[in-house]
Amino acid sequence: MTAATASRQHLVDLVEGIRPWDKTERAHRQTTLDWLAGGAPAYRTAKPDVPDPHLVSYFVVLDEARRDLLLVAHRKAGLWLPPGGHVEPDEDPWETVVRECREELHVEAAPSRLPGLPGDRPFFVTVTRTRGAGPHTDVSLWYVLGLPRSSIVSYDAAEFAGIRWVRADQVGDEPPDTLDPHLDRFAAKLLASVRPVGDRW
Repeated sequence: MTAATASRQHLVDLVEGIRPWDKTERAHRQTTLDWLAGGAPAYRTAKPDVPDPHLVSYFVVLDEARRDLLLVAHRKAGLWLPPGGHVEPDEDPWETVVRECREELHVEAAPSRLPGLPGDRPFFVTVTRTRGAGPHTDVSLWYVLGLPRSSIVSYDAAEFAGIRWVRADQVGDEPPDTLDPHLDRFAAKLLASVRPVGDRW
């Protein structure tokens, strides 16, 4: 097995390990698996959209005690999103999370260890057409990090106009045209998936 084949099989294994939350995620998961099986290039090689689609790692920072999620005001997208970035050729998507967390939030990534979450494996998958200049399709693997609010003290101001925290159970109250279009479904899946441990959740 070549390195490229092994890398693609690893991506397939990651996506197959995601338990779909609803019919939309089930469809996106199948679309992603079909895309990977078809042999099309998975990694972005030229900005902003070559090839189209390509693979992205999102990471949702969760303050586990408060149930707060960190959102960033992404300058190019014009939306409040989780942080994240494009997966480099043959890079493990978790390595992308680690790299981008350092670059964008200036902290070390730490997967959430709450029961019901998959640690350093993806929790959610989406296939989304982007907004702004150079629209293209992102195949996004969403990870959940467990970091307290106090750990986020700076961010990449060139990429983000600001950051803020929102309670996981209040994401649905946000104006939908200001958020990633799948964020409310992600939050619903998160709330349904986490098993309480004492008073931690």
